[in-house]
Amino acid sequence: MSESVTPRRSDPDVDTITINMGPSHPSTHGVLRLVLDLDGEIVTRCKADLGYLHRGFEKIGENKTWQQFVTWTDRMDYLAPASNNIAYMLAVEKLLGIDVPQRCKVLRVILCELSRISAHLLWLGTHALDLGAATVFFYSYQQRELMYDLYEKLTGARLTVSSQRIGGMSRDCPEGWLDEVRAFLEQVVPVFDECERLLTRNRIWIGRTKDVGVLSKHDAIAFACSGPVLRASGVEWDLRKAQPYLDYEHYEFEIPVGSVGDVYDRYLVRIEEMRQAVRICNQALDRIPDGPILADAPKVVLPPKGRVLTSMEDLIHHFIILTEGIKPPEGEVYHAIEAPKGELGFYVVSDGGPTAYRCRIRPGAFVNLQVIEKIAIGQLVSDVVGIIGSLDPVMGEVDR
Repeated sequence: MSESVTPRRSDPDVDTITINMGPSHPSTHGVLRLVLDLDGEIVTRCKADLGYLHRGFEKIGENKTWQQFVTWTDRMDYLAPASNNIAYMLAVEKLLGIDVPQRCKVLRVILCELSRISAHLLWLGTHALDLGAATVFFYSYQQRELMYDLYEKLTGARLTVSSQRIGGMSRDCPEGWLDEVRAFLEQVVPVFDECERLLTRNRIWIGRTKDVGVLSKHDAIAFACSGPVLRASGVEWDLRKAQPYLDYEHYEFEIPVGSVGDVYDRYLVRIEEMRQAVRICNQALDRIPDGPILADAPKVVLPPKGRVLTSMEDLIHHFIILTEGIKPPEGEVYHAIEAPKGELGFYVVSDGGPTAYRCRIRPGAFVNLQVIEKIAIGQLVSDVVGIIGSLDPVMGEVDR
């Protein structure tokens, strides 16, 4: 994608035309611009032009305190903000050498998997709508509204939740919230079933997705793909099993894997991932313990308000954290999670100050998107819509 994407004059000896698809096009899922060379309706060249939503997140991460930057992570993959929060916090906590309490770990697992369901539901609804299946859109968005209600009760916000704190969470779940999560999980599985009845064996859906945008196992690895895009090409790689975090090694779940690597396989993989996310959430609800949600780290975690008003030592810690910020030791770490779009990693470098010396983000959507320049070649221009949707790019993460 580093190659120039300026539209070129077509070869006079070849009957081709160069068109812009985007950046203002409903099916590019944001401000993505594709420069396409067409021979009739067949794509002969595809170049992605990015940067229309660039907001300089990495530089912002080097100018905000370690805790302040969490609000920017919400706005990357804004379909899974809680997942982004947790990925960043795990990197900072790794740098600080902090281990959060078990209750916090389990709550984070629940939030990660709810984020996966939420992101995949939006993908399913919009992807189906792009290809002409409108009913699925209404089913998926109805469920997302229910999930937003759960987020609001837990964090006070529906979209940009900023729920995590270094060393734990901003608040514990309210009474009855875990029961509401279980009730949501029970009623969302039949929605998955209904969506599959509408799509999986639908001859129109199969015709628009089967053998379209095929990404081989070799190419998926060569392009450093991750997440559903990688697994749909037949590579059984999931960070929750390969490099477990948040005690994922204690949960039982399967890794859905495709065989062809086409748009249809990427659809099937995401459908099954939602089912496995429900399975993980139910296990987390069964094993969540009582106890604190914040680590015992006075120089990092704000003390409870009651102790601040009665203890001089806690008042001093409270004052220093809020005025000088957290100052991790010098060092560098990289930590990644299996986010809905793939591997989301944060590389942070500390020079001992209250802000990161260097903040580098490895976004799954950005890396996965580069394959479109290969798999779109030879496809119909109408199939480019399905290919974009199957890669599930969110431009907030791509143009971070």
